[in-house]
Amino acid sequence: VPEQPTLGSTDYAFEMAISNIRYGEGVTKEIGMDLQNLGARRICLMTDKNLSKLPPVNAVLNSLAKYGINFQIYDNVRVEPTDQSFLDAIQFAKKGEFDAYVAVGGGSVIDTCKAANLYAASPSSEFLDYVNAPIGKGKPVTVPLKPLIAVPTTSGTGSETTGVAIFDFKELKVKTGIASRAIKPTLGIIDPLHTLSMPERIVANSGFDVLCHALESYTALPYHQRSPCPSNPIERPAYQGSNPVSDVWALHALRIVAKYLKRAIRNPEDREARANMHLASAFAGIGFGNAGVHLCHGMSYPISGLVKTYKPKDYNVDHSLVPHGLSVVLTSPAVFAFTAQIHPERHLEAAEILGADIRTARIKDAGLILADTLRKFLFDLNVDDGLAAIGYSKADIPALVKGTLPQERVTKLSPRPQTEEDLSALFEASMKLY
Repeated sequence: VPEQPTLGSTDYAFEMAISNIRYGEGVTKEIGMDLQNLGARRICLMTDKNLSKLPPVNAVLNSLAKYGINFQIYDNVRVEPTDQSFLDAIQFAKKGEFDAYVAVGGGSVIDTCKAANLYAASPSSEFLDYVNAPIGKGKPVTVPLKPLIAVPTTSGTGSETTGVAIFDFKELKVKTGIASRAIKPTLGIIDPLHTLSMPERIVANSGFDVLCHALESYTALPYHQRSPCPSNPIERPAYQGSNPVSDVWALHALRIVAKYLKRAIRNPEDREARANMHLASAFAGIGFGNAGVHLCHGMSYPISGLVKTYKPKDYNVDHSLVPHGLSVVLTSPAVFAFTAQIHPERHLEAAEILGADIRTARIKDAGLILADTLRKFLFDLNVDDGLAAIGYSKADIPALVKGTLPQERVTKLSPRPQTEEDLSALFEASMKLY
């Protein structure tokens, strides 16, 4: 162990942290017993307005009723949360003095619940204390949190396994978040029955998030090249760079995406495909929750944050919105063509898993092959033709670059460092895909 790491020295270790996860059809009915086993008396159940009327929330309510669990419901979670929507949920949590939390929903709900749990447990903290630097102070979490059970209803964010909570910081028009192993859920309940109520475009966009989680964590900067080396293990970031354990999960998730995503989108009755994508979301979450993501995610945050009038099909929302998975995947062909200079063999391996014939491929063409494979994949699934199709033009590129620059927590994990000019070129190359 370096006695006093010198600034600029790289890390020498990585740490694996995931939530407990339980998988099985109908497993949501156990949640009342889990809360009984925890001795929980006052529960906060978080969800959003759309979900509150759907079967997943019903299944949780039935279990709570059956086991006599006392709860209060907060259904005001915003799809693609903001600092203000986080603060509203935090206020509710502080008032309620809960001793456990249950989050039923996609990443927006689970992330909001993580933040509510954190700040209710640390009532004297300012909101920016735990928000990632350079936007917030990025302080380590040292307070004990209450148990949080996450019940994902989408197959995308993997938020049930990770210590990350993402939101739009309205004042700066960028997405940022809170990243700490301390905020990961105590238990993720992965019940594939919940995916059967997902509309087609939500399946597609959440699946693209899984795809990029797997690709980015597998191609991220290796953990032993990340600097600085922390002087105390509590300072080792949740996103550490690719490592031998996260690689296993990322590759496995990628194989499931290649086999099942198109089936899950095209046929809502294909229970095997939807169940496998639900698992793939958790697998990719375990991978990126420890390795991190890089440029697709770093660049996606301003794409979501600067949205003008785009409203996606199948999303019942009252505000303009670029779904997270869509904002991430639209830059993927350009990004992986750019990063493949470093570790081209990993990029080529990913292309092969996604269906490319690499028998005669040259290693130096790895980036182009992966980019073409991704374009074909997206074209087959009727994805909007690049950033131009969701309302952006070349005139927006400086603002998009400016919104990417504060995302150092992820952009620094790109295997290839990038300048502002590089980012401009990547946004320009993503304006049109086909």
